[in-house]
Amino acid sequence: MPAVDVAGEFETIERLLRPLAHPDYARKLADDVAVLPSRPGFDLVLTKDAIVEGVHFLPDDPLDTVAQKLMRTNLSDLAAKGAEAFGYLLACQWSERCGWPEREAFAAGLAVDQKAFGVRLLGGDTAVTPGPASFSATLLGWVPKGGAPARSGARPGDAVYVTGTIGDGWLGLQAAQGRLSLDPERVAALAEHYRRPVPRLEFGQAVRGLVGAMMDVSDGLVADACHIARASGVGLELDLEVTPLSAAAHAWFDNRIDAEAAMEKLVTGGDDYELLLTASEREEAALRREADRLRLRLTRIGRVVSGAGVEARYLGKSLRIDHGGWTHGG
Repeated sequence: MPAVDVAGEFETIERLLRPLAHPDYARKLADDVAVLPSRPGFDLVLTKDAIVEGVHFLPDDPLDTVAQKLMRTNLSDLAAKGAEAFGYLLACQWSERCGWPEREAFAAGLAVDQKAFGVRLLGGDTAVTPGPASFSATLLGWVPKGGAPARSGARPGDAVYVTGTIGDGWLGLQAAQGRLSLDPERVAALAEHYRRPVPRLEFGQAVRGLVGAMMDVSDGLVADACHIARASGVGLELDLEVTPLSAAAHAWFDNRIDAEAAMEKLVTGGDDYELLLTASEREEAALRREADRLRLRLTRIGRVVSGAGVEARYLGKSLRIDHGGWTHGG
């Protein structure tokens, strides 16, 4: 027997989602489709991610932050293709805890990010479930024709770079679960990163013509480096001692007895949503100019070599990391 939507599907659409709809192409959410015009000279880039309660967000996470995590993890995929975000399709499977106030919070979180990132809702679906809540979004963006970097563009001799800091996603989950013994301000900053990561859209657009390969760090730095190595048919060597850490991550790391084990946690934990990229050494100055312009940290963490797989070194010692990062079941 299907679950009953006590808040009302049509009321949810009418009062909460229709105000988010694109004014020109979403047909006021009154149709089963959105209709988009073509954009000469551009490719349409699409990505889709889903998040599930108890897997990708905590059961007591506020739903405005859940909505923003959904939006931002998808936007991070567009950032890795150097794309300009345009709009999105949304699917909501509301659980029993998702009454009207929770749905209002979810829509409010979307509204904040729509304004921040310049996207509008194009359509989707809502339903209720007796199980955990889950949400998915399909993000659409534009990139100049043929200009989207792939994972397969790394070449021997390229340098490997990463934006921002690594490890805050994994530490943020520990913070949100009350498992970290750090200053309250640092715990709050890490939890905020876990719940509301920052997609690097501007940087991705700025450097798409300079990079060989580019992807976002969602599964973990080592795992995502493996994805690039496999797709490009090359090897990557990473120098983990230069892994960029936030002040909060440094505070946690400096209190660990086993530095190698602690670093392994940070580079395999995932949920960082930074950009991992390879580029010819002659492009380094241009990459750093763009990073400086955007006040974004950019760290050279390794090199591309002939061969296969990833060799992760810490203080000159090769580490055996059997579990490179987050893997999805099913």
